[in-house]
Amino acid sequence: MLHAGGAGVTTPTVSMDLPSSDRAQIAVSIVVPVRNEAENIVPLIAEIAAALGHRWIYEVIYVDDGSTDATAERLLAAMRERPNLRQIRHAVSSGQSAAVRSGVRSARGAIVATLDGDGQNNPAFLPPLISAIENGGERIGLAAGQRIGRKDTGFKKMQSRIANAVRKAILRDGTRDTGCGLKAFRREVFLALPYFDGLHRFLPALVRREGYEIAYVDVFDRPRRSGVSNYGFFDRLWIGIMDVAGVWWLIRRKKTTPAATEVTL
Repeated sequence: MLHAGGAGVTTPTVSMDLPSSDRAQIAVSIVVPVRNEAENIVPLIAEIAAALGHRWIYEVIYVDDGSTDATAERLLAAMRERPNLRQIRHAVSSGQSAAVRSGVRSARGAIVATLDGDGQNNPAFLPPLISAIENGGERIGLAAGQRIGRKDTGFKKMQSRIANAVRKAILRDGTRDTGCGLKAFRREVFLALPYFDGLHRFLPALVRREGYEIAYVDVFDRPRRSGVSNYGFFDRLWIGIMDVAGVWWLIRRKKTTPAATEVTL
């Protein structure tokens, strides 16, 4: 079955829920949500490959969130040269949380790492994030990047400061910076979280809700390589602040998960 993947592009439709046999050889999945990032595709893929090298058997999953530029074409061209590169495409733009979730659902690796597709997140920090999950044992559910030397505009920094202050005061999640796209986590932990639009902003609080601890890795921010941000004032500030109330409710309503064992003869 074929699905239209942007202007002049036709891509095969495949199942998002892959059988366990397809997961066996992949240790790590890198998920990159993008929307209209055509000029950033090739350079970032090369940086991801250089950062991971031969340390893990990995795949890179780009989730094209309804791009209207040449993103789909650039990804298809790169896929011909890189067998471990995959592309998931949303027919319409559904937001960053939906894109991350689509990527995690289709991931073959038990460990998933994410980064933004605009080039501001340096892939060089992927190895320490992945290693924090590997070395942390079952108690670590998330390794979160914490940005140093942010390269955003003063206005965007102001939005983040306000949103972070409100979030920390209400949720007390112990995290300085939840907006950094550089994260790593166990696939099964992510998929156990309640899904809603904006989920990616509250991963530390929700992972703690499930009883896991968080590892933190300081990362250096970079200027956007090309293009403009796809998330505006209301996405970054007011909607985020309103979502805090919903996450607070979810945390308050959490019940202890009972230990369940199957009784056999």
